[in-house]
Amino acid sequence: MNHTWTYNLSFGASTDPVDSRTGLSRNGHTVVAIFLGFILFFGFLNNLTVLILFCKFKVLRNPVNMLLLNISISDMLVCISGTTLSFASNIHGKWIGGEYSCRWYGFVNSCFGIVSLISLAVLSYERYSTLTLCNKRSADYGKALLAVGGSWIYSLIWTVPPLIGWSSYGIEGAGTSCSVRWSSESAKSMSYIICLFIFCLVVPVLVMIYCYGRLLYTVKQVGLDAGFLLYNLSIQVGKIHKNAARKREYHVLFMVITTVICYLMCWIPYGVIALLATFGKPGVVTPVASTIPSILAKSSTVCNPIIYILMNKQFYKCFRLLFHCQPHSSTDGEPTSHSKVRSFCSFEKIMQLDFPGTLSEEMKIRSDSSIKCAHLQCRYPI
Repeated sequence: MNHTWTYNLSFGASTDPVDSRTGLSRNGHTVVAIFLGFILFFGFLNNLTVLILFCKFKVLRNPVNMLLLNISISDMLVCISGTTLSFASNIHGKWIGGEYSCRWYGFVNSCFGIVSLISLAVLSYERYSTLTLCNKRSADYGKALLAVGGSWIYSLIWTVPPLIGWSSYGIEGAGTSCSVRWSSESAKSMSYIICLFIFCLVVPVLVMIYCYGRLLYTVKQVGLDAGFLLYNLSIQVGKIHKNAARKREYHVLFMVITTVICYLMCWIPYGVIALLATFGKPGVVTPVASTIPSILAKSSTVCNPIIYILMNKQFYKCFRLLFHCQPHSSTDGEPTSHSKVRSFCSFEKIMQLDFPGTLSEEMKIRSDSSIKCAHLQCRYPI
């Protein structure tokens, strides 16, 4: 075997690829295998459920949900190609593949992981931009496919270079998984790691924080403005829909906080450990310390479907219908009332956060006259 293939020194692994001493005991590998088995099972199951929902319910197939589908596909591929091998390696107590399989493992898992991260950032921008446009937008699958394709191209731009000489892939942590060689002291490797950290972690985090922060502010302002307008029309109606707006605001707030916290918990520890391994003293990061962030990063495949899919009311209704928990009429995407309905344009945009392409019944206003959003200069006739 080519002995230029070395372990990541800063992660405390041996420099000899045939040396199985990794710093974890047999019991340590067993504990890691249990966690990875849990992540593998539920990550695969959750994302498979999402794919089944997309195939079974046509109402879910709209441009915005294409990003959610892209996230689920990339997460499922991580489970299949990455978590499986790492799980098996921990059962054996060492990496079960060779040099080339390690390079392949490091490449595909980095690629799929970055696709998921970029898709989450793009999704946050899409949810925010939905609120910033007054005119009702038609379904644009072209832009959705461009966003999906762009996430894969962007990921390849940052994961192919280690295969052609700009840094490299190697064994990491406890010696049972592979990733970028964080410990290399060459100028090429350090420049690559800095760029990878900035453009594939810091930038997506900043985009999400900005977009979700602005989204919360917009939802709050729309709720206040709508309550004021409706109060001028009718005090009773104003109270009802002001409460509905406040309920929607709390729901979005919970979704945003959960999204950002889970994103940071899954990826920031791994990024910090990688930087310590790169710029810290040799051996500063122990195998045990490096294993925990790696498990947290892999756990994103379990969290993403729950946060982005099952917390989405439209998906949740289809999920319940899939298991025969509610009538079909509640998921057809059409109003159940036979009376005329109407919605403020900003309320419609808010509802697209959870119901892309449809209107929520709770935000529809029953009226026999036309209602105009004077402050946004848009009108929805009967």
